[in-house]
Amino acid sequence: MSATTSSVEAFAVHPSETPRSESERAAVLADLGFGTAFSDHMARMTWTKADGWTDRRVEPYGPLTLDPAAAVLHYAQEVFEGLKAYRHEDGSIWLFRAEANAERFQASSRRLALPELSVEDFLGSIEAVIALDHEWVPSVPESSMYLRPYMFASEAFIGVRPANVVDYLLIAGPVGPYFPGGVKPVSIWVVEGFHRAGSGGTGAAKCGGNYAASLLPQMQAHENGCQQVLFTDAATGIYLEELGGMNLCIVRKDGTIETPRLTGTILEGITRDSVLKLLDDDGTKVVERSISLAEVREGVDDGEITEVFACGTAAVVTPVGRFVGADFNTTVGDGSAGEVTMAIRKELMDIQYGRVPDSYGWMRRVR
Repeated sequence: MSATTSSVEAFAVHPSETPRSESERAAVLADLGFGTAFSDHMARMTWTKADGWTDRRVEPYGPLTLDPAAAVLHYAQEVFEGLKAYRHEDGSIWLFRAEANAERFQASSRRLALPELSVEDFLGSIEAVIALDHEWVPSVPESSMYLRPYMFASEAFIGVRPANVVDYLLIAGPVGPYFPGGVKPVSIWVVEGFHRAGSGGTGAAKCGGNYAASLLPQMQAHENGCQQVLFTDAATGIYLEELGGMNLCIVRKDGTIETPRLTGTILEGITRDSVLKLLDDDGTKVVERSISLAEVREGVDDGEITEVFACGTAAVVTPVGRFVGADFNTTVGDGSAGEVTMAIRKELMDIQYGRVPDSYGWMRRVR
């Protein structure tokens, strides 16, 4: 197959001979978790330095065979994305801002010295899998199909250099809410002594190493009764950056929304960008700037900050109820979900699920 061919038609389809039965699939869809169940097929392609991207295909979901010397296992050269497919009331299936995910995937790849995947191939791989596994896209409220595109260095070699062989895969699975039990304010552990990323590092790339570095602080969060961890900047430890997997926004008493500015150490969240665009178009004053932890604690205590929310693909928009640290435990407002938070959450999700017209051109129909 040509190395330059792209789009869904370029993917050779090899259907599973043993797909799950209708009753097996129904059992999974009736008990949705997050990231624990996957559909019957996955998309794959391979890149080599000599030939570029080749061998586009969809095949049965299953284990991978890797050489023990595969570079990713030793040097963590890999990137990934996360996005969702939504089933609308009429049964159609749509992606939300998938082109933006494709472009961020390219940016992450550049930072990790990996080959760039075209937007057409990125979208084609998704459409090819959904064409076979569309019945796995759930229809109950707050559900979706989570899509995980990723690429990694698969060349077998021990040596510190960019790999000459890279594999791309896309897996998918039905999911419910990221935080089970409905929309409830989460508690945030403000970690000390650990940082997610430093200047010149990989903070703006979506790569596994960033998340691996967050796992020990995330364990601390759970040990202190919190669902998420908040990182401050590595240079000073003064300014808010992001949570373990989400961006952060604060709501001031005058209605202004503030969020940490993008400095190269923070992931440029697509949900974050969408929320800020919606707020700005609704006439809300939006400010991106460096925000210190001290001023947030003071603002929450004196009522100047009335709401705080987190936003990301998995959790969409989630209210923050408490900030907890080694020597403080601060409740935001009365600890409940705020009106601004819930309003912007509804506005965004109404677009994603097709309940209101998409005036932004963010949605892409795939079936």
